Amino acid sequence: QLRIVESGGGLVQPGGSLRLSCAASGFSLDYYAIGWFRQAPGKEREGVSCISYSDGSAYYADSVKGRFAISRDSAKNTVYLLMNNLRAEDTGVYLCAAGHYCSGYECYGTASWGQGTQVTVSS
Repeated sequence: QLRIVESGGGLVQPGGSLRLSCAASGFSLDYYAIGWFRQAPGKEREGVSCISYSDGSAYYADSVKGRFAISRDSAKNTVYLLMNNLRAEDTGVYLCAAGHYCSGYECYGTASWGQGTQVTVSS
């Protein structure tokens, strides 16, 4: 069974940090581009970051560039999203997906999705 599970979300004060995890079972994330997305209340889902499967190139939306970092740990079959200097506007449900390729920070051809993890940035 192919499965993706996100974790690491929570409540954090502005300026704080969180590290989200995207762990897979039943398949290897190494053969997929992995995208992180988020959906804020009342807003459409938006792409945040994507890491390619071919050379590990990482891409970021302008709104998170310089604050977020995406990385892979092949041994753990996990992709991480390190989020620093969090802002209130980063609040939302964060989801990861395995896809075919990155087009900039957007991940396309998504085949498997997790259920998401809630990130709330508030004082």
